[in-house]
Amino acid sequence: MISPDLAQMASVLSAISVIWFVAHLSPGPDFLVTVRVAMTQSRTAALRTVLGISVGTVAWAVAGFFGIHALFSSVPALYTALKLAGGAYLAYLGLRIVIASFRPPADGDAAAPPMSAGSAFRLGLLTNLANPKAALFTASVFAATLPPDPSALLGLAATVVMTLISIAFYGLLAGLLTTPSASAAYARAQAWIDRVAGAAFVYFAVDFALRG
Repeated sequence: MISPDLAQMASVLSAISVIWFVAHLSPGPDFLVTVRVAMTQSRTAALRTVLGISVGTVAWAVAGFFGIHALFSSVPALYTALKLAGGAYLAYLGLRIVIASFRPPADGDAAAPPMSAGSAFRLGLLTNLANPKAALFTASVFAATLPPDPSALLGLAATVVMTLISIAFYGLLAGLLTTPSASAAYARAQAWIDRVAGAAFVYFAVDFALRG
């Protein structure tokens, strides 16, 4: 017979899993950066970017469990500072992508310079951490699903589940988009894809700056 504690934990983790997976289906900065790295770099670089995103997920999950929403509510200036800093980073990233899309490839080669392991990881990590809404969304998920006095074990289990979902989702996305057919399709439409992706990053930056 399953104990009430285990049944409650299973119920909470199931709810978190469904919410977290559905959230990944709505393209955001993490989705876009995974797509772009996967279609311009190697599969290894894309997976390192996914690893960076996943580490960011761990950070937000731990912060969410320990009440970052309450912290932002009590110190609004902290959220404002994080929002502006994150928006500035995403705007910089988006503008850099757009500007690069107008530069003709050297010697007719459309391939982007290979990213180092550290650069790919940092890109994923900083893109994830630059999104302050990730903090509030994570805290909201916990607030909606966790019992009033959750155990540390439940918080750890929730963090593991959320991280594994992120790794699986973005890892699968990276794997699918680093196939030869996907790379060939990207090469044919590289400039316009980069402009759309860059504009999307700028949109997210402006959205973060203007909304509460």
